[in-house]
Amino acid sequence: MVIYKQSRCIALLVGVILVSFSAISLMSPEGAATGENVIEMDKLKSASQKYAEPFLPEAGSALHRTSASSRTITPMLYTTATAPVHTWASMANAGWLSPEKLQRPEPAQKAEAVQPKVAVVKASPSAAQALKKAATGTASIKTSKQATQQHPPAKLFFSRTKLLSQEQQTEATWSYAVSEEDLLLLQKIVMAEAEGEPYQGKVAVANVVLNRLRSANFPDTIHDVIYQKSQFSPVANGRLKRVKPNADSIKAVNAALTGVKEVSDDTYFFLSLKLAQDLTVHHSRKLAKTIGNHTFYK
Repeated sequence: MVIYKQSRCIALLVGVILVSFSAISLMSPEGAATGENVIEMDKLKSASQKYAEPFLPEAGSALHRTSASSRTITPMLYTTATAPVHTWASMANAGWLSPEKLQRPEPAQKAEAVQPKVAVVKASPSAAQALKKAATGTASIKTSKQATQQHPPAKLFFSRTKLLSQEQQTEATWSYAVSEEDLLLLQKIVMAEAEGEPYQGKVAVANVVLNRLRSANFPDTIHDVIYQKSQFSPVANGRLKRVKPNADSIKAVNAALTGVKEVSDDTYFFLSLKLAQDLTVHHSRKLAKTIGNHTFYK
């Protein structure tokens, strides 16, 4: 009986020693990495298990379970040691800044030039028709104006202060019918007074005659305005009857009748300071404009 108890204790002690040794071998990386130690431990555990099973059935089953499970356990020390290796590898892939890179920075890529997109807006049919109509209307106005200048209007429209265009006739306070005689007299006085003057000067002389026609301080017809006593020198010296209007004089008269103005509507006098003997107008009237050799006054 005593021998049986001693053998039982010895079996337990041997089992504990083997279990401890197997645990130490499992915790060692070298032991876990080599297959020979595993084989030897399996032989020792199987021998101890065979010896202890008659006395400790429960210890044998526990040892069997431990040996079977120890083959699948991954040592914590091994896995913990491998983590820094992978971390260092990822850091090594990031690269280091060398002195050459610091001294010679990589050139920045040139930004591609952004080309602005041009949006083409297509006008609606109604808008296109309106634009076409406006262009046609502008062209027709220019054409009608040119035709009017070639063929002066038969009637003039005046307000109290200015000569109106044909389009402004609704604003007129009175009108004047231009006869063939009036047209010829106007062309001849322009020719006689401004033959050697620039074209603008010719238009300005016709403007003065029409301004007087409009004003209440002068006669009410073109004939009476031109033949008013001591007003136009070509009437006094007979030059008015001798001259024949040239193309510029005719063109200037037609322009003035259609509303072209080189001087303002309140300009009523003009003279040549080089040829005039009476300078009363020059000293008593306000200077308006000088064109060529003629000076115009209000």
